[in-house]
Amino acid sequence: MPQPVDRRGLVFAVVVAVVAAIGLWAIMGPDSEEEPPPPPRAGADTAAPPVSRPLATASDGPFDVYAYLPMDRRQLAAAADLAVRFTVAYGTFRYDEEPSAYAERVKVFATGELADFLTKSLTSPVTVQQNREERTVATATAVMKEIRQVAKTSVVFVVTSTQKLDGADGAKEKTEDLAVTLTPVGDDWRVFDVQQAAEGQDGDAEG
Repeated sequence: MPQPVDRRGLVFAVVVAVVAAIGLWAIMGPDSEEEPPPPPRAGADTAAPPVSRPLATASDGPFDVYAYLPMDRRQLAAAADLAVRFTVAYGTFRYDEEPSAYAERVKVFATGELADFLTKSLTSPVTVQQNREERTVATATAVMKEIRQVAKTSVVFVVTSTQKLDGADGAKEKTEDLAVTLTPVGDDWRVFDVQQAAEGQDGDAEG
């Protein structure tokens, strides 16, 4: 005759099996690989990285650069204007004019030493003969490009000169940057030196 079934023992065995299965699932999970944490929600309270601030920061207060220069605004503007006018005169000439007239137009802007040098250069027989053979007519314009340096007894400007040249070989255009160094003479200014910008002075006229 069959033995009676102990239902309490059977229920206990089923409970143990279910608990064991749940524990194993909790340990292993549905996948053996660990899932990455979810991204933070928009608007979540996360700490923002600190924003670095430049050490040199402009203030809102007024700053007058001319207070730190050896000349005021009007003096610097006058020097710049003279540098541009000198560059125009220096680059404008005709083959059929008297070389001395060309030299006179240029040297009035210059100090004595530079005036003598320019006179000799612009009226030299080689230069005059070349201009006449090529029938050169040059018309120059000039614009201020930058202030290279301001010193106690000089200011160096870089001026862009554009020459329109007409001659025996036809018309062409020449553009170059010139370093024009000015020095104060009384209440006025005079050109102390002029060279290609790559070779021009960048120091004080006295040293």
